[in-house]
Amino acid sequence: MAAAGGPVPTCVLGIDLGTTSVKAALVTGTERGLALAQSCSRETQAYSDSLGAAPQGMEQDVQKIIKALNECLAALPQQQLQRVTHIGVTGQMHGVVFWKSDKGCKWSESGPGPAFEAEQVSPLITWRDGRCSPSFLASLPLPQSHVSLATGFGCATVYWYLKNSPDFLKAYDAAGTIQDYVVAMLCDLKKPLMSVQNAASWGYFNCRNKSWNTDILKKSGFPVHLLPEVGDPGSIAGRTTCAWHGIPKGAKVGIALGDFQCSVYSCLTERTDAVLNFSTSAQLTISMPSGFQPPEAPDPSSALTYFPYFNGDYLAVAASLNGGNVLATFVGMVAQWAQELGFQVEESAIYPRIIQAALAQNPSKLSVHPTLFGERHLPELLASVSGIGASELSLGHVTRALCCGLVENLCSMLPVQQLEEMGVRRILGSGSALARNEVLRQEVERIFPFPVVYGKDVDAAVGAAMVMFHSK
Repeated sequence: MAAAGGPVPTCVLGIDLGTTSVKAALVTGTERGLALAQSCSRETQAYSDSLGAAPQGMEQDVQKIIKALNECLAALPQQQLQRVTHIGVTGQMHGVVFWKSDKGCKWSESGPGPAFEAEQVSPLITWRDGRCSPSFLASLPLPQSHVSLATGFGCATVYWYLKNSPDFLKAYDAAGTIQDYVVAMLCDLKKPLMSVQNAASWGYFNCRNKSWNTDILKKSGFPVHLLPEVGDPGSIAGRTTCAWHGIPKGAKVGIALGDFQCSVYSCLTERTDAVLNFSTSAQLTISMPSGFQPPEAPDPSSALTYFPYFNGDYLAVAASLNGGNVLATFVGMVAQWAQELGFQVEESAIYPRIIQAALAQNPSKLSVHPTLFGERHLPELLASVSGIGASELSLGHVTRALCCGLVENLCSMLPVQQLEEMGVRRILGSGSALARNEVLRQEVERIFPFPVVYGKDVDAAVGAAMVMFHSK
């Protein structure tokens, strides 16, 4: 606390617009460093039917995401919101939302201060969208970028609309990730501004010269007027035009950041640490040496991606599409089997029981290759089970093998030998799936020969606030 009569510490608001929930975190500076003062999260329940691209489409209702954001901010203490000087915004990468720049939202007085609601905005086509088939992606011009193009990437989705529903695009004159949209609304930006982090996640962006592949895109009829301006992560996009939820008008808003980079920023302090995150999907990350530049063209068969980080640095990332979502699908399958047998079992009751059953089993010959959702470098790869013996069919055996398979899959993407060569000394384990699954933690410790530290949880909202603090 500030001493009597001393300056009141400023607050920074961090916002994370995630795949399933929105989180807001208030971070303050103290004598001992940064401290989390308050946080609040709300599930968005925003998934909606993707009429144009069903069944592969994955879309979310932007109105519902903004409603969850407003509810989060309304739940935070007013007197702290009134002290906010900077806002850091992050969110799910790769996805794209379109809007009409002068009618993207409408402001209204609600509670302690004005708030905005989404107005002329398309659904958010998320990173999980599967409408761009491998053959469709192969038909697109080759990007000049170190990142391989994949379905769910913003530019690939725009190409899909261009071919399948060109009239859809004519209704809009601006586009960005969901976090770019929020920043544009807060600062009333006529042209959205995007960080290098989010631009790289869209494809057709050259990180070396920080520019879109405009010539390549124009030649193929791509609507380049929809591409945002690009700036450095950590820079200021603008200032709030209204006293948003009581946050003073004129508060500085940072250019929107990638949730992955913010998550890593919230916990990575040593270059010798690797971050292992298991939530909906799973990632294993290390920080590359200063001055590292990714290859000019990607190796399509490589499981490693290089993500632009901060201050020109890069992260090497094994980003698997298979994590907690595979466990959730497995639990759903068990619940469905029970229902088909005439029993009603809640999925929430199944989780602790399968984990308990697996804790009683040692790893066996049963092997689960858990790539239920494919991988970006191997989109056709599906899951498989092998080494099935009659004595290893219990729920415990299968759950143990599944957890082992998830960790081994990540390990195959960024092998232990490579981690050792890069000087990794310990692993920071984080994410909701790891926090609530002791079997998964046991498998991490069995497979990786490094000390594993848990509890320093990654938090993209806190990371976004920290970035703003350090760039003030």
